[in-house]
Amino acid sequence: MGGFRIDILFNAAPLLIEGLVATVIVSLAAFCLAVITGTFVGIARAESARARRLLGPYVEVFRGTPLLIQLFFIYYGLPSIGLNLNNYVAGIVGLGLNGGAYISEIVRGALYAVGQGQKDAASALGFSWLQTMVHIILPQSIRVALPPLVNSFSALLKDSSLVSVLAITELTRVSQLIYTRTFRAFEVYLAVGALYFGMIYTVSLISRYLERHFQIAGRYGR
Repeated sequence: MGGFRIDILFNAAPLLIEGLVATVIVSLAAFCLAVITGTFVGIARAESARARRLLGPYVEVFRGTPLLIQLFFIYYGLPSIGLNLNNYVAGIVGLGLNGGAYISEIVRGALYAVGQGQKDAASALGFSWLQTMVHIILPQSIRVALPPLVNSFSALLKDSSLVSVLAITELTRVSQLIYTRTFRAFEVYLAVGALYFGMIYTVSLISRYLERHFQIAGRYGR
């Protein structure tokens, strides 16, 4: 049993690749849902006091309870009221709604970063609310929100390991399956950790690039 067994990783490579692809697909789908949900909730809460009261519980509940419990509730709890989701859909919905709660606060903060004077000027020029948002507020808010949004994707990518409890064959689930066959925990989890690190580090590099890009663009007024 001693010594590093590189052959374990070569033999497990097809399963690891399958798990890696599943992790990326689940993470991207969940992040798209999170961005859509978070943008809608963030704009609504920034623009309307009534929306802040109505949507506040969603944000507080999903930020204030463990993601694992949310996944269990969606997959195992909702069928008791007649709402059945398969494991992939439940995982994507759970990750997406959880991420959306955090992204909504990023969006709301980015909207607040745009001065009220610009909204007043747009109103004085006869812009409608929608025209003001599309042509003035959102372009500036995106510059503020984009780097933390990339960081949110990094966090969601790590959290995607939790969907393994729903029997989704993503990277963490695959590592458990390989370990039960080989009993070589060191090699298996080292490889899986390296794969996660590679994905997260790539996202981190993208985030740094975006931060530099938008700092330069802001400096020259683009």
